[in-house]
Amino acid sequence: MPEIPIPPADPGDAAGTLVRLGQADLLAAAQDGLITAQQAQLLWARWLASSRLPAAAPGQAAALPAVPAGPRFSFTNTLYYFGGMIAIGAMSLFMTLGWQAFGAWGLAAISAGYLLACLKVADHLKSRHLPVPAGILATLAVVLVPLLVWCVQQALGWWPPGGSGSYSAYHTHINWRWITLEFATLAAGVVMLWRYRLPFMVMPIAVTLWYMSMDVAHGLWHDVGFWDWQFIRDVSLVFGIATVFIALWVDVRSRRAPEPAWRQDYAFWLYLFGTLMFWSALSLRDSNSELGKALYCLINLALVFAGAAIGRRVFTVFGGLGVAIYLGYLSHKVFGDSLLFPFVLTLLGLGVVGLGIWWQRHEAHINQRLIACLPTGLRPTTF
Repeated sequence: MPEIPIPPADPGDAAGTLVRLGQADLLAAAQDGLITAQQAQLLWARWLASSRLPAAAPGQAAALPAVPAGPRFSFTNTLYYFGGMIAIGAMSLFMTLGWQAFGAWGLAAISAGYLLACLKVADHLKSRHLPVPAGILATLAVVLVPLLVWCVQQALGWWPPGGSGSYSAYHTHINWRWITLEFATLAAGVVMLWRYRLPFMVMPIAVTLWYMSMDVAHGLWHDVGFWDWQFIRDVSLVFGIATVFIALWVDVRSRRAPEPAWRQDYAFWLYLFGTLMFWSALSLRDSNSELGKALYCLINLALVFAGAAIGRRVFTVFGGLGVAIYLGYLSHKVFGDSLLFPFVLTLLGLGVVGLGIWWQRHEAHINQRLIACLPTGLRPTTF
């Protein structure tokens, strides 16, 4: 184990103190958010080299368990995701009525064949250390689950009467009859995610939760004979809050996972669609009181700071949009005839810019203070 000389805090102290550090110490620092897992690996490799220890000493691993690198914005990954989204769209949103000419059992056989082929190719790509295309193929397999369930229900006569007879309506029409497809997708998605451990596979799970928020509301009101959009809005708000809490739970579990394969960003898509559901429903609650609108602005400000604290930009983006909407309301409705409001708003904008400059100068200290207020599991790390 390398001995690392630590410079003395006081120049009058001794020439330095030798501290024995191991891989477990670096791993603990990475899990606590003090350094990233990649930095821990690089530090350990450098210390091994400087101490001239062999790469694999007896009874000692050569390096920290590596966390699989997340997808980066490159032309190769752009091709992967662009092609993958085309294939996913072809088997979901853009499926034409011509496919139904194969009949229910024929289309079920085709979708099952596609699903098994996707999983087989995903296995092959993962074994070749190509996690991005493997995740896309495994995601396509999850997307095929509702199509397969719909075909089996149609073939066995289990599909509830009424509603659309086209599967493509699953992605365009709100209807309680889709709930069975959504439960099957969630179950299959969780099982496949456990099997392949690829973060992109969470995307169809998050989208399904979004669909379910609307279809459950329709199911509760379909006997009434009319739409209550306010009820649907409120159900979406509840689903959004629940999804965000699920994302927080997944986030904490991912950061604390002992296995590198589980220490990836599995919470991103849940944060995205959970915040989308919550923020959209919140923005549609058109309060008639100025106090309610001011509270809306404060909630969005809280989202901005929450995003900065836990390192989730999706909170900051939606919170910033909400604040902008509130300022737009003030400029057009409350102070529409005021000559001073544009000047005040200009000064406010310049003040925000000044705040940004001040924040940049003290960002490290502010982030440390914010992170110290968070539970250990929610402290931001680099996946």
